[in-house]
Amino acid sequence: MAPRFKKIEIPAKGQRITVKKGKLSIPNKPIIPVIEGDGIGRDIMKATRIVLDAAVAKAYKGKKQIAWMDVYAGENAFKMYKEWIPQETFDAIKYYYVALKGPLTTPVGGGFRSLNVTLRQVLNLYACVRPVRYFKGVPSPVKRPEKMDVVIYRENTEDVYSGIEWKKGTKEAKKVIGWINKTMKRNIRLDSGIGIKPISVKGTNALVRQAIKYAIARKRKSVTLMHKGNIMKYTEGAFRDWGYKLAAKEFKSKVISEDVLWSKYKGKQPKNKIVIKDRIADSMFQQILTRTDEYDVIATPNLNGDYMSDAAAAQVGGLGMAPGANMGDYIGLFEATHGTAPKYADKDMVNPGSLILSGVMMLEYLGWGKAADMVTKAVEKTIQKKTVTYDLHRQMKGAKKLSTSKYAEAIVKNMK
Repeated sequence: MAPRFKKIEIPAKGQRITVKKGKLSIPNKPIIPVIEGDGIGRDIMKATRIVLDAAVAKAYKGKKQIAWMDVYAGENAFKMYKEWIPQETFDAIKYYYVALKGPLTTPVGGGFRSLNVTLRQVLNLYACVRPVRYFKGVPSPVKRPEKMDVVIYRENTEDVYSGIEWKKGTKEAKKVIGWINKTMKRNIRLDSGIGIKPISVKGTNALVRQAIKYAIARKRKSVTLMHKGNIMKYTEGAFRDWGYKLAAKEFKSKVISEDVLWSKYKGKQPKNKIVIKDRIADSMFQQILTRTDEYDVIATPNLNGDYMSDAAAAQVGGLGMAPGANMGDYIGLFEATHGTAPKYADKDMVNPGSLILSGVMMLEYLGWGKAADMVTKAVEKTIQKKTVTYDLHRQMKGAKKLSTSKYAEAIVKNMK
């Protein structure tokens, strides 16, 4: 049954995405909920919608169209509902499955650790997916940025981000520390803050399954389980072990372990086989810089993935060029990976690249690959012409600085 909305207006000509036989069924005019976002969200969302609408129109000659449906979170929501995330926003995304979101500010004293984390947890968006690749012409601090082409699958709901922690000196912290010290014979200092780090079989399997499915569908070469299991043996070490077990059980005909690659195939990867391997987190941070092209899809617990995705993005132009999505079994919430940058809000100057490329991920999720490819090529062509926003302009000799809106117009002009 369709939810009833108080303030959300449903597009009259749009159609709902549905699930049939375990897969999304995409109509020609899907209704896509869109959260504008706070701060610079207002500027970059306008630019992104212009680019995505133009690509869909050009790619499909009017036969397909996105029916945008404004839903509310953050400052806009508080003005309208006196709530930072109203229930009908959750209901809309659950019902329509695919949504686009700008950056949100978490209010001080608003009752939320993070609006973004709240959306992920309530909607069970257990996988944060971050593709990181180089666009020719983007300034980079490394010599060979073109070697970077990875997709990071970061577990989204567990690990130290689960929010189970207590402040130093509180009754709860003292109680937990006292119980652990007495029962488990530990020696945690009494002046400590304390947190719990859960990593489950269910959470691990859901993430690794999605990463391997992606690698198979996109004909990627490997999936690397990134962990700190040499120290945290029963959480991150278990993540590694459970990942290998899932791969062997559910994808036996599609994958081989790195051990088998060398013992049976002498390091020569057979066709139509994906290699499952693992790396210790600290080693991985070095290797993503020194042996970049040896990595493809990376699956990792929450905190590792947070660090790794930003470290990888730094090699190819920073967060302004880094798209992202939060995925569940069917729901896909596509969003910019950076913050709201309030000092630049409403100045029409920031780079909308992260949100535009997140929109590309959304188009790919809809199965509209032609439009997605058109945007990607147009973005790269626009950068190569040195017509860019201020963040790239200050790093490029002879570049022309464009506003956010003019940059979007330039991308549309470069579409073919």
